[in-house]
Amino acid sequence: MNPELPPAVVDMLRCPVCGGRFAAEGALRCAAGHSFDVARQGYVNLLTGPGSAAAARNADSAEMVRARVEFLGAGHYARVADAVVAACPPAAGAVVDAGAGTGYYLSAVLDARPGAVGLGLDLSKHALRYTARAHGRAGAAVCDVWRALPVGDGAADVVLNVFAPRNGAEFRRVLREGGALVVVTPSDRHLAELRGPLGLLSVDEAKEERLRRSLAGHFGEAEHAEAVEYPVELTPTEAVALASMGPAARHVGADELRRRAAALGEPVRATVSVRVAVFRRE
Repeated sequence: MNPELPPAVVDMLRCPVCGGRFAAEGALRCAAGHSFDVARQGYVNLLTGPGSAAAARNADSAEMVRARVEFLGAGHYARVADAVVAACPPAAGAVVDAGAGTGYYLSAVLDARPGAVGLGLDLSKHALRYTARAHGRAGAAVCDVWRALPVGDGAADVVLNVFAPRNGAEFRRVLREGGALVVVTPSDRHLAELRGPLGLLSVDEAKEERLRRSLAGHFGEAEHAEAVEYPVELTPTEAVALASMGPAARHVGADELRRRAAALGEPVRATVSVRVAVFRRE
């Protein structure tokens, strides 16, 4: 028998075809008869409509996800996770992680909020296999964050958006009145030492302006913002995992990444530098 999603997660979800509520009867079924199976790995695929297949092809691959699990498991971003947890309202009961990846940050928030339930949304089914198992009070659904989210109006107390695409209109819709949006973005110093050697993407100089534009009309100015910056020391293997979990993996082969990382010596030094900001829906 396929595993079931936590009932509170099912209550948050909506049918991506008609917007109706789901009942969990092994599969998720709405009153209009649309049905979606829960995969044996614990996630449900709600990616539908024109362009869905093309979008899925751009999702993180199994190899990228394994690299992310390896790197995050080493604890190098634990201080970022701590800042995300601190930014979430203490009374938050329902958390949606838009672009959840493997559920690393969502799980940290749920650990710190014993009464909360979480829903991880991502385009990658490979990532959501981990999200579905990341926490006993978490569920996971495949969807495209750029499009309408399969989540009810006002269903969330908090939306997390960590290094992920931002859909201001949908984030506002799924948040209850007064709900908080927690956004993590890299600064121009983030991993700067590794961009050239490992082929990491550069940080857009206009990133803050793009963030404001993406949220304009839906959220006010950030009510809280914290800079989190600290040095890390990596093994060459960890440096390869760091590069392999992002877009660099699509442009630089694995053997070449290992060669480049080995040439950096040990330890490989880099700077983690991000901004954690909290926005309230207007």
